[in-house]
Amino acid sequence: MKLNVQKLKETLKYLESKQRELKKQNQNDTRSLESMIKYLKKDMMEQHDLSDHHQLIKQEIKDTESFIENVKNIIKINSLNHFLL
Repeated sequence: MKLNVQKLKETLKYLESKQRELKKQNQNDTRSLESMIKYLKKDMMEQHDLSDHHQLIKQEIKDTESFIENVKNIIKINSLNHFLL
């Protein structure tokens, strides 16, 4: 399946903004933000079939920073592939 890189980039930006927001919240009640981030990552996995593009991404889904880096790499690789075709 062809990856929609543009849509994935937009979703990634949103995830990154929520992650920054979570970091700023410090000890305040962060459960709703954490739930939103968890849902967003799961949705990204399903919508974009990310496990087809990165073998270990499912194991790393709990660590949002690693997840974000992996998605960036997926975008980079698929952007390059798009130009090479």
